[in-house]
Amino acid sequence: MTGPGDPPEGTPNGAPGGGEDEYRSVVFDESFVRAARLQEFSADERLGEQHSPAVKPRHRWLLRAAGGSRQAILLVLLIVLAFGTAVYMGVRHPYKTPETARVQPLRSSVVPLAPNGAVPGATPEDLFAHSPAKDFAVGAAGVNLPSVARTEHFSDGQIVSALTIAKDYLVRSSLDPATLTGGSVRPVRLLLDTGQLDQFDRSMTHPDDNGRLAATGWLVRFDPRQTRLADRNVRVNGTLSATESSPDALDVTADYTFVYAVRPTDQALKTGPADHGVGKVTPGAASLFTVRREVHFRIDRDGLADHRLEVVQSNLQAGPLACSSMPADTLRPLLAGQRAGYDRPTSTDPYARGRANPSLCGDLAPSAQPSPSRPIR
Repeated sequence: MTGPGDPPEGTPNGAPGGGEDEYRSVVFDESFVRAARLQEFSADERLGEQHSPAVKPRHRWLLRAAGGSRQAILLVLLIVLAFGTAVYMGVRHPYKTPETARVQPLRSSVVPLAPNGAVPGATPEDLFAHSPAKDFAVGAAGVNLPSVARTEHFSDGQIVSALTIAKDYLVRSSLDPATLTGGSVRPVRLLLDTGQLDQFDRSMTHPDDNGRLAATGWLVRFDPRQTRLADRNVRVNGTLSATESSPDALDVTADYTFVYAVRPTDQALKTGPADHGVGKVTPGAASLFTVRREVHFRIDRDGLADHRLEVVQSNLQAGPLACSSMPADTLRPLLAGQRAGYDRPTSTDPYARGRANPSLCGDLAPSAQPSPSRPIR
């Protein structure tokens, strides 16, 4: 018989009963045990309220963003397709974009001016003092820049830059003693547009008086075997002007007269007068040689940046020269004491289908010749 404090089934696990058990008074009947609810807490609940989850839940707005990203990808694909179509249609467009102006080859002409009598000879100082060039400036000082005003597409500074490039070309090609006496032409070449370099090189190595390949179209150069400078101070007078020919280019026009004092070389004195003139050269006497250059330049925006220009047209009148002297490589002045002779341009038949005769010759006006007070004989 069990005690009043024991459960009906007896002591659990065969444990002996006794009043000394402190839990004997706690009795759980069968109905209490069956009614008890077992609850197991989650990991978050066991960690407490202050714990933030390692992985955040996907909310609805994230789901909407995922759907929106797909729409964005579709939109990008549509834009790329539209851009590709536009490029394709642009390539296939029947109206082509205007091409930039190509570099034009130089066109040049040389007209010899023949004197009516013997070429006067004297000292350079006496010759200049009694010539129309007596009031001309000396050297580069005679190539002055005009006052300028901006145009529709070019500032006044850009126009000044274009005029400065043209002045540099005139100085290097008409006043540099090395250029004048058959020396290096590299300083002139450096100022030319790269598109004209091949024509320039051929004009220097294989000159021809065909209007395209004459060395004298690019620069002033004397035959160093016959002529040397008697005075390095060349007299200069003329004008420079610039106009806008297009939104991307300027036209610069130079019209200058250069007067040189020259004398025969020792070789010319030993071998006698050159075959283009008659008469004996006066030993020790200098003479004047006049060159008028009308040069048209084109300078585009790239030329302004690179300090280069195109020489479009060059017209040269020079004397005293013999009419038979059609210089393509160098100029061969008639020297003091020489005459032009009686040669004149050959007749031209306009009905002939051969090559046209481009030879021209003019008379050097007496007023263009100096009247020295003490000619050297």
